[in-house]
Amino acid sequence: MKLHEYQAKDIFSKSGIPIPNGQLVTTAEQATKAAQIINGPPWVVKAQVHAGGRGKGGGVKKAHYPYEVVTATESLLGKPLVTPQTGPDGVIVNQVLIEEGIEIDREFYLSMVVDRSTASPTMIFSTAGGMEIEEVAAKTPEVIFKEHVEPAVGWMPHQARNLLYGPEPPLTPAAVRGLMAVMANVYKIFIALDCSLIEINPLATNREGRAVALDAKVIIDNNAPFRQKELLELDDPREKDPLELMAEKYHLNYIRLDGNIGVMVNGAGLAMATMDVIKMAGAEPANFLDVGGGASEEMIAKGVEIILKDTRVKAILINIFGGILRCDVLARGLVAAAKKNEIHVPLIVRLAGTNVEEGRKILSDSSLEFLVARDIAQAAELVAKQVSGVN
Repeated sequence: MKLHEYQAKDIFSKSGIPIPNGQLVTTAEQATKAAQIINGPPWVVKAQVHAGGRGKGGGVKKAHYPYEVVTATESLLGKPLVTPQTGPDGVIVNQVLIEEGIEIDREFYLSMVVDRSTASPTMIFSTAGGMEIEEVAAKTPEVIFKEHVEPAVGWMPHQARNLLYGPEPPLTPAAVRGLMAVMANVYKIFIALDCSLIEINPLATNREGRAVALDAKVIIDNNAPFRQKELLELDDPREKDPLELMAEKYHLNYIRLDGNIGVMVNGAGLAMATMDVIKMAGAEPANFLDVGGGASEEMIAKGVEIILKDTRVKAILINIFGGILRCDVLARGLVAAAKKNEIHVPLIVRLAGTNVEEGRKILSDSSLEFLVARDIAQAAELVAKQVSGVN
């Protein structure tokens, strides 16, 4: 679950991490009042969307006069913001964060993630603040430093010193103290809130060595909400794809992609393999849809309904290996979906496993028009031919 910058900064502030003085606004009138309350000039006007690269997309603007704060706010609110992470359609800006400008002496990058290779929380620190860490890693990996944390021990002061005594030019004692405090609090938040990512880019220090989080990104592990119920209130459904939101309601694992072939499978591994063979056949998947092992007829029907709502879909591939989810249950779900929604695109079905013959009979006795594939390779080939118009 992603949090907005202003939500992440509120958590930072309550946990002892300094942040700029700021205010969230949703109208130009609120922006006018904010410019009178918040220290400035300069002011920084920042679009609040769940996407990185806002600066490159024009979602972060500097203002030197109060009227510029209002103008910048009006240029963002209610309009799509296109960044390297949003795709060509962009995302609508519903709210804007107005902050005071901060005097900056040096900028750093700081994040905390789970390193799967070591199965441990890992602090990442770099002197290349304000830049995309992927770009830094590709061009100048020598300026990125890491510290793995033993969960049973926790974050230790010597680990912060390992990170902070490497940069050139050397940091002042005051800056070291300020950054050490931020690192310790980042780890506390990461563990307490079951985060999968905390990122501060840039993390700035001024001439006195005071550290301030100029940006904030927090992602909560999707498996943790049952332990973090109070954070569910921070979830913003406006930032989610409508079809993904619908799938979430029915406990379906759905991710919208850029292709035109709808995919329904049971199992994440089978989903990845299915998408691979679709691409190998020269086509592109329109989605990742895993109904899971315990899907009911209703879930199957809703899955098909969600796929059909994507107007880009030109064909649907159903690839089910019957185990916990029996093939007859899948077949009845497809028939139910067909009765409720007209399936106007080619439907390719590959069934194998438990009750496969019963499932095939249910489909053959229905009014559904579908193509049967003997294996996954033939299924992908049939889909590609249907989409390309080759008979």
